[in-house]
Formats: sequence, C-alpha cells, structure tokens
Amino acid sequence: MCLLLGATGVGKTLLVKRLQKLSSRDGKVDLGDLPPTRPTVGTNLTDIVAQRRITIRELGGCMGPIWSSYYGNCHSLLFMVDTSNPTQLSASCVQLLALLSAEQLAEASVLILFNKIDLPCYMTIEEIKSLIRLPDLIACAKQNITTVEISARKGTGLSEVLRWLEDTHRTNG
Repeated sequence: MCLLLGATGVGKTLLVKRLQKLSSRDGKVDLGDLPPTRPTVGTNLTDIVAQRRITIRELGGCMGPIWSSYYGNCHSLLFMVDTSNPTQLSASCVQLLALLSAEQLAEASVLILFNKIDLPCYMTIEEIKSLIRLPDLIACAKQNITTVEISARKGTGLSEVLRWLEDTHRTNG
C-alpha cells in the first residue's frame, strides 16, 4: 500500500488521476485535458497498473490529525508540498517531521513531491530545502527519502513518480 499525504489543496487528487492515466497509456506523454477534482474529504483508493498493481490511498489534508490510523501496511509514502504556497510550508514541514518520526513508517520508502512548479510564484527547490532544512531531515530520518519536482497539472515529473512507485513496489512487494 502507498499512502499519499499532504496539506489541503496541494494537488494530491490531480496527481493520482494523472498517474492513473499515464500508467494506462503505455508511456505516451499526452495526458489530455485536466480532469475535474474536488478536495478529498476522507480517503480515496486508486489502483495504478504499471508493471504491477499499486494501490494508492489518498488521505484528505483535513484528515491530518488521524493520518496515523492509516500507517499500517504502508510500504511507501508520497508526501506532497505546494511550492507556490509559502504560508503552508511550515505546516507541511511539521507534518513531514511527524511522518518521518512515526514508528509504523520507519520501513517505508518516502518520495517528497514538490508540486506546482509550473506556477510563476513557486519557490525553488533550493529555497524549500533551506527553509525546511531538508538535508538535515534526510540525514536524520530512518527512511530512504527521494525528492522530485513536479507539476501534476502539466505532467512534469510524473514519469519519475511512476518509475519510483514501480521500483519501490518491486522491492517491497
């Protein structure tokens, strides 16, 4: 099981819909029109079928206080950050610290997604790494942490996310 977590409005639902479409297109890049999305209240289960079936459980950002009740059986974790929303960054950092220190997630592989890089007001990866002290987080974490810059809207970086999911779930079962 893969958990997809992040604050409200970071683009989790759009990411899942785009990954689902990308995995069903045999690597073709055209993702078509943007699918409609609404903020997730609760949880969504989505299967991505690439080399194998990977189930992604997306939890709404408003469910942050009870995310921990979903940590069991989590092989991988996608954590999404909105790079265009500096006021949300500190809250995202606190959420990430809580996830990385959770005992149930100690064995999970983690992919931090820096989303919305297509917007003119986004923070660069260097700015974010500095603000949340990402190198220190990675050095202290028990988990294997990878980062990628994406645009769920435009499709930038999504093939890297799909490849990471395939690689992670090939080794973790």
